Amino acid sequence: MTSVRCLAAPRRTSRLGWNLLGLLVFAVAGFPVYWMLNTAFKPAKDAIDPDPSLLPTHLTFDNFGRALHIADFWGPVGRSLLVSLAVVAIGVVVGMLAALAISRFAFRGRKIVIVGILAVQMVPLVAMIIPVFLLLNDLDQYDKLSGLIITYLTFILPFTVWTLRGFIVNIPKELEEAAMVDGCSRTGAFVRVVFPLLAPGMVATSVYGFIQAWNEYLYALMLLSQKNQTATVWLSNFSTKHGTEYAPMMAGATMMALPIVALFLLVQRKMAAGLTAGAVKG
Repeated sequence: MTSVRCLAAPRRTSRLGWNLLGLLVFAVAGFPVYWMLNTAFKPAKDAIDPDPSLLPTHLTFDNFGRALHIADFWGPVGRSLLVSLAVVAIGVVVGMLAALAISRFAFRGRKIVIVGILAVQMVPLVAMIIPVFLLLNDLDQYDKLSGLIITYLTFILPFTVWTLRGFIVNIPKELEEAAMVDGCSRTGAFVRVVFPLLAPGMVATSVYGFIQAWNEYLYALMLLSQKNQTATVWLSNFSTKHGTEYAPMMAGATMMALPIVALFLLVQRKMAAGLTAGAVKG
């Protein structure tokens, strides 16, 4: 009995230590979000106070009204939404087909394709700004949302292909073969058997692609003029020659974060299943 108690005590201590570590990581990661919300609901004068308080003393919604009227808000948000949804739709369809080809078919140069996908992800996005600008200018896609969509696909597609490949590899081929024996074509077997099992992974990948396209700033700034600016570039309107309006800027950032939060709440179950579905091979 005494030995059991002696073994249980270190386990409780270890569990307490891991819980405290988890709380510390959560506090560090969540503090910027809390500070954004705290500043968004503060009066403008309190946001620039050199001795700010951690807890809000006075709450106001004036910053949100200021954010909506300082410049056109719905136009940039609509353009960001259009670009993000288009990138997700095209990226998931093309990425799924490419991942299926890499996972299920043996062809010459298959390993080179896989290595190339990894190599593309290692290239810094900043290094491609000038080539992308010149290419879009030659294709008459500069200052167009279609050009921005094409650009985003170049760095979202490699991740999409690589991630979906992991999910497809973990779906046994025997399931497709059994469906084909029962009379399904290869396409029918994929639609009826593989696609439902792949859905959680597609959801997780889609959320990642949406977040990347929605939050991207550098290419949107360089490739679009002010009349076609997206939501992330819209936030720069709060920085003027007279200074930065931090409270309205944080209010604008809060409104920009709402679509991401809403999307995550809608697909959280599928996303949780997708993030763990490819963890083990079965």
